[in-house]
Amino acid sequence: MSAFDAVLFDFGGVFTPSPFEVLRAAAVATGAPVDVVMATCFGGYDQDTDHPWHRLERGELSAADALAGISAIAAKSGFDIDPIAVLSSGMTGGSVLREDVVQLVRDVRAGGLKTAIVTNNIKEYSAKWRAMMPLDELFEVVVDSCVEGVRKPNERIFQLALQRLGDVAAERAVFIDDAPGNVAAAQALGMRTVFVTGDHRDALEQVRALVGL
Repeated sequence: MSAFDAVLFDFGGVFTPSPFEVLRAAAVATGAPVDVVMATCFGGYDQDTDHPWHRLERGELSAADALAGISAIAAKSGFDIDPIAVLSSGMTGGSVLREDVVQLVRDVRAGGLKTAIVTNNIKEYSAKWRAMMPLDELFEVVVDSCVEGVRKPNERIFQLALQRLGDVAAERAVFIDDAPGNVAAAQALGMRTVFVTGDHRDALEQVRALVGL
């Protein structure tokens, strides 16, 4: 019998290559300072602030309005990268979907555990990412920041997912993500976490070991 009742998955960086790496590569290609580009475009991603990208992920701004705000910040740093265009180009086509992660979800469900996606996402990507896999078949719950008005690492988004899964206790849930701040927030609630870094297959094996697959 598993020590857990549910596994919660991030989307970008877990089912697809990391959006952080996509933007980082774009910065390198243009010769812009990587750390400055990341902070300008995403803000402090281990926090939940009023940075335009955070407001975009909470559904408070359109992509166009967020880009205008980011562009104003970027102008002060002397570079010009359209983060939305870069991320969109990095996530086009079904070929970026990691089929081994999808198979893990199927195996988790076959093992009797519940599954959910808890994603920081934006309205302009909604149709694209949701079409990449059969969400209704794979997950009991999909919690999308731009729909809910709350984003990771705010603890409320995790609590919402656990409640919708049937009031699963945090200690009975596993969460997998590629952002350190999100992982830390889930840990603080009592969830068991798996951090995706480097070869994502290592993280998948960790999940399998935790839930007894």
